[in-house]
Amino acid sequence: MGFFLQRQRKLKTSTPKRDINEGIYTKCESCKEVIAVMQLSSNLEVCPTCGFHHRMTAKKRLESLIDPGSFKEINRRLHTLNPLNFPGYEEKIEGLMEANDLNEAVVTGIGKIAGESVAIGIMDSHFLMASMGSVVGEKVTRLIEVSISRRLPLIMVCASGGARMQEGIYSLMQMAKTSAALAKHNDAGLLYISVLTHPTMGGVTASFATLGDIIIAEKGASVGFAGRRVVEQTIKQKLPDHFQTAEFLQEKGLVDLVVSRQELKQTLAKLIDLHEGSEG
Repeated sequence: MGFFLQRQRKLKTSTPKRDINEGIYTKCESCKEVIAVMQLSSNLEVCPTCGFHHRMTAKKRLESLIDPGSFKEINRRLHTLNPLNFPGYEEKIEGLMEANDLNEAVVTGIGKIAGESVAIGIMDSHFLMASMGSVVGEKVTRLIEVSISRRLPLIMVCASGGARMQEGIYSLMQMAKTSAALAKHNDAGLLYISVLTHPTMGGVTASFATLGDIIIAEKGASVGFAGRRVVEQTIKQKLPDHFQTAEFLQEKGLVDLVVSRQELKQTLAKLIDLHEGSEG
């Protein structure tokens, strides 16, 4: 189609830039408490003082959810091109690939949760804020199709800043493409669980993130379409302090469950088991 291709990852030959997570201490984004990096990492990037859920890489997310040694990645080599010749876009993507050891903002594959096989996709906000471009939409769509063909439960761990402006309409069309694929998934009578993490915004929220049979959100996650300031300026009203939080959306019925990160794998395992039992 001319706006993405498959490629091998390049081997890293340069020394990566030092990251704050390679230090000894870091500061919580919420309570500003100074925390040992190792302590934060061992607590699944959840602040031990205030419980704030920091962003998590796709790799660490996989380790926290999928049974060891069971994950097989699919469509790993898909890599976006520059369909609109946006200045500097290709250089930015190359830099992000090198820094994050990822080809795109979503990792997809087949794995097991508590022994049950699932099709799972995990978005990584460290890669251009997990914005949804043509490859993100294509990988999510292909994962849905694999879920249908193999009759597996589907899990999407969502995080995104919205559509990828560098790809224009190619980005926006992914909303319709992923939603159409999920309609076929629903017709097949298969389970789809959407997990909303901080932050999940824009076109991802307006498409596959909120189309789950069960929608789970991590505690304190920001979820919405337009940002708070845009909404306030549009409706000319002051919004509640907890507007667009997971807890607020659960009150309003958009989210079914709000769980802590430490409880997420167990919660998913129970839901999958319940669904398998009901089918039996």
